[in-house]
Formats: sequence, C-alpha cells, structure tokens
Amino acid sequence: MAFVGYARVSTDEQNLDLQRNALQDARCDLVFEDDGYSAIDTHRPGFALALDALNTGDVLVVWKMDRAFRSLKNALDTLEVFEAKGFELRCLTEPIDTTTPFGKFVYQIRNVFAELERNIIRERTIAGMEAARARGVTIGRPRKLSEYQVSHAQRVLSENRSANVQTIADELGVAPVTLLRSLKRYKAVTPELVSD
Repeated sequence: MAFVGYARVSTDEQNLDLQRNALQDARCDLVFEDDGYSAIDTHRPGFALALDALNTGDVLVVWKMDRAFRSLKNALDTLEVFEAKGFELRCLTEPIDTTTPFGKFVYQIRNVFAELERNIIRERTIAGMEAARARGVTIGRPRKLSEYQVSHAQRVLSENRSANVQTIADELGVAPVTLLRSLKRYKAVTPELVSD
C-alpha cells in the first residue's frame, strides 16, 4: 500500500507549503501538485499524474476535499472509479477515509454540502452583480471606446462617403469589429455598415 498525496492552489496569492507539510507529515510516498489551477479546470496535470500513480490498495491523500474535486458529481464519479480499481481516499482535515463505511458516508455528505455552498456563493455573486448594475456600476472590462469616440466615428462615417470602418478603427486604435460593436451598442450603426 502506497500513500499518494495531492495538493492544489488556484492563485498566485495562495501557497502550497501548508498542504506540502501536511502531506509530508502523513508520510506520503509521492506528492503531486497543481499550482495555479482552479478546482473547476477539467485538465489538472498534477491530479492526472496522482491518479496514474495509484495501484490497487493505494490511498490518495488530500489536505481538503475541495483541493481535488470540482463538483459533487466529480467527487462521486471519482469515488466510483476508486471503488472499481481498489483505490482509497483519505482527507487530512476532514473525517473522510474511504477504507471505512463511516468514512465513505462522511465523504458523500461532505460533498453534498460543498456543492450547496458553491451554489449559494454563485447565487450571492449574481445577486451582487445585479445590485451593482442597478446602482450604475459597470461590470466587466471597461469599454474600449467612449461615447464621444463612437459619436465621432458615426459622424465621420455619415459625413464622409470615402471613410470606412477599417480606417476609423485604425485611427481609434481598435479592431473594426470592436468599432462596429460599439456603434451597434449606441444604436449608431446602419445596416449597411454591419454588413461591411
């Protein structure tokens, strides 16, 4: 039986040292890591290598459940694969150890609550964004063109027949598609310009 450790952090501000130390104290034979990968990333090289390193009877050791699994479905699907291949799972900060029936039960219940927590956070985020929009806050990247620039572009296009979207976009330092989108957003674009 081998103990295969897995650690993950999603941002540069986070540090792997805490997880590394915990996995070392748990006497893991191998430790694989993903630095800068979100839990929802479908491809995490370190996690894939950790799974490849497991043999029948081996135990995957993680510091916290959310370090390894991106959703309830992912966690339960992985547990099914583990059961079929004879792998076990142990979590160092939670009472989860699939070598025992109680550990399997806690594993399933814990992931139900983790999924619920993610859904609540998602709902709060959406509600917060809607409230900010209602207060006039712009969500997302700032616009590349101001209303004045768009108005100027529309005026040039309507007054100068030789002017074209490409030339004006170049002058404004944006791609033609960005200019067209901006004209459309401010309802300043005519059908013939969209087809250009």
